[in-house]
Amino acid sequence: MKTKSFALLIFLITLNLPLYKAQAWIKTAYYDSVTNLPVTSVDSALFTHLYYGFAYINSSNYQLSFRFSNESTVSTFTNIIKRKNPSIITLLSIGLAYGNYSTFSFMASQPSYRESFIRSSIKTARRYGFGGLDLSWTWPNTDFDMKNIGVLLDEWRAAINSESGNTSEPRLVLTMAVHRMPIIGATSFPVESILRNIDWANIIAFDYQVPLKENVTGNHAALYDPSGHVSTDSSIKEWLRRGFPASKLVLGVAYHGYAWTLMNPNDNSIGVPASGPALSKDGSIGYKFIKTLIPSYGYGATSVYNATYVVNYFTIGTLWINFDDVEAVGTKVSYAKTKGLLGYNAFQLSNDHNWQLSRAAFEVGNKDNGKKKQLHIIIISLPSGMVIFLLLLGSVSYYVRSRIKSKGKIELGKLLSFILGPKAVGNEYPDQNAPNLQVFKFSEIKAATSNFSHENRLGEGGYGPVYKGTLETGQEIAVKRLSKTSHQGLKEFKNEVKLTAKLQHVNLVRLLGFCTEKGEKMLIYEYMPNKSLDFYLFDPNRRLKLNWEQRVHIIEGIAQGLLYLQEYSNFTIIHRDIKASNILLDNRMKPKISDFGMARIVRKESNEANTGQIVGTYGYVPPEYVRRGVYSIKYDVYSFGVLLLQIISGKKNTCFYGSSENLNLLEYAYDLWKMENGMEFMDETLDDSFSPCKLLRCLQVALLCVQESPTDRPSILEVYSMLKNENVAIAYPKTPAFSVKIEPDIASGLMNAETAKQVWDDLRDQFSQKNAAAIFQIQKAIATITQGTMSVAAYYIKINRTPVTCNRTNDHQTEREEDKLMQFLMGLNDPYKIVRSNILLMKPLPTFVKHTP
Repeated sequence: MKTKSFALLIFLITLNLPLYKAQAWIKTAYYDSVTNLPVTSVDSALFTHLYYGFAYINSSNYQLSFRFSNESTVSTFTNIIKRKNPSIITLLSIGLAYGNYSTFSFMASQPSYRESFIRSSIKTARRYGFGGLDLSWTWPNTDFDMKNIGVLLDEWRAAINSESGNTSEPRLVLTMAVHRMPIIGATSFPVESILRNIDWANIIAFDYQVPLKENVTGNHAALYDPSGHVSTDSSIKEWLRRGFPASKLVLGVAYHGYAWTLMNPNDNSIGVPASGPALSKDGSIGYKFIKTLIPSYGYGATSVYNATYVVNYFTIGTLWINFDDVEAVGTKVSYAKTKGLLGYNAFQLSNDHNWQLSRAAFEVGNKDNGKKKQLHIIIISLPSGMVIFLLLLGSVSYYVRSRIKSKGKIELGKLLSFILGPKAVGNEYPDQNAPNLQVFKFSEIKAATSNFSHENRLGEGGYGPVYKGTLETGQEIAVKRLSKTSHQGLKEFKNEVKLTAKLQHVNLVRLLGFCTEKGEKMLIYEYMPNKSLDFYLFDPNRRLKLNWEQRVHIIEGIAQGLLYLQEYSNFTIIHRDIKASNILLDNRMKPKISDFGMARIVRKESNEANTGQIVGTYGYVPPEYVRRGVYSIKYDVYSFGVLLLQIISGKKNTCFYGSSENLNLLEYAYDLWKMENGMEFMDETLDDSFSPCKLLRCLQVALLCVQESPTDRPSILEVYSMLKNENVAIAYPKTPAFSVKIEPDIASGLMNAETAKQVWDDLRDQFSQKNAAAIFQIQKAIATITQGTMSVAAYYIKINRTPVTCNRTNDHQTEREEDKLMQFLMGLNDPYKIVRSNILLMKPLPTFVKHTP
């Protein structure tokens, strides 16, 4: 009876809703396999479709081949792209500059050749998981060729329809790249056949005027041209005039520009004399290169956006460049939406710079789509809305009852935050379609861990103890149990659940579920049998298990995990506690980032955020966070740099190095690198002779990551590129953060007798009379600090009678002792910034920090 009522309810709802089918907005781009862009670096969340380029036609059998990429690259493309965006559709593109014109012409002219080509294309697409095919023949230029293309498309579409009817697979998408105009010279494209057979046509809306063909400057991709020269707008209008519907046109967007050499450097407008291309053989240069080139001309060098043509220009001396920056790309995508086009197609991905153009196009398209969705909701009538609300309420009620019955009690508010998304219950984090987490009973975890026995205890962190467990199914788990004395609490628990549950990546530890029964706050993870990275790095015997090849895989895995957090998830996520003990290793020694209790989300358009509460682990925290509470994606870059130094050296960042043992890890690494003695810094057991990833290159990259200013540090995408590609140039690193030669902006934080008294007064107010012994000991520490004879942290550890040595045996206990004073001193006002900074790194104060009479 309940089932019938439910079905009737659904039927009534469908009767009361208007029938409307929204046209999908296509966001696609070409990935060229001959470029240096790793497939793993592609931000596929910004696209609905991606083209893999390019296959070519074998002239002997007219079947598809891959000249510039091996079979394994092709075979893994779709799987890798779909990891970040499961709904994306990949297409195999055939031709472009890698297809011989005569081979295309012969293939299209003979029925047997066409049949061989068509069968091979469908078979290849299915074999490698592509969801579609694309013809990029540039360009057929005879009536005979145009006629044969029409026949080819008819036969190709018929074969695709037949194949999909005989399999359970979705029908392959079929697209085609077309010239900016439906006419090339005196020949015309077979418009009717194209319209009849393809899903959409990609208009090549660029390379109009280029320096190899013109002796005057011109726009290669102008949207408009009031002087009457070729433009994208005039080309679109011509396709529409020929009867081709806008709903089957996809606008091409160029991620490259052209550089010209001016005859007269003082005459730099459009249409002035030029002597030919600049910077490259044909003048073509990628957007990434342009964005790197312009700042190299010094302060004030910038491009200019021309809204008349919708083009950006940069000129200096005899150099004249025209290209599309974010303003031009955004305007073109908006134009495509206004004209009713199906979408846009970027050429090509490797030329983008930090995904700036792709994001600009994505955001413009999404704004309009959001308005349409709101309109559709308004169309729904009031009775339907009420019915849907009751249906959802009933569904939630049923879900809650079933979960409580099967998994034990849980607060309704917490469960709703996972069903409806945190936003629905007033949380600051947006819903990202969290997977279904298991709600464990306390009895299950108690049994799995043998009543939290000492034998099952794996260790302890700031959150609390961690236990190994085995469920009744035989699955091994790791259980983090909030300690009664932990300074972390419900906020960190919720934060880790919400973030970790929604982040799915091979280099992030997977959260299986949680338990809140009986007042517990336990997190249940997949078990990592090889413990954490610090277990190996800092032990003279266990570090031998990590050769250079294994360490390279670990470095790359951590970088890929951070790439996902910063670039490829729906929101930018800052971990804020990247360190060796938070890098866990699975049974194959693959690294996985763990512990998201202190992580924060910032929206993609935000560069940084601010906090009044300083958290983190000393030695891994960047200076701007310590001094001003500012955190950005460069926070994790800094921490990664410190960790990279530790991986290549096996050295801790809590010790002092150098002949006088007065240098912290960063200073020691920088001094050796600057003196070209970098190999002295390395773990002597490592050998990079047979690896493309070199130790000295890693050292230089790490030093770039730990520079004082966050603007000087590279992005994690740039870091990954520098580590993976030995041909990528690396900048000269500046002095690392927290160096003895302190920067002028923090020199005002000197500790003298006057400020020492202020610290004492603050300490007295903080501790009152609750702990007279602690006040006395910290007062002694202040006196020592003002004499500049000992580091703050070192003295603090001394008065707490816990050893500070490079081989200390109780790291977690020591960290907790250090945290007590660190958390207080980091909350002091501006005059004590230098103290706060050095507490985090456990380094001696500069020599100028002395007692002032």
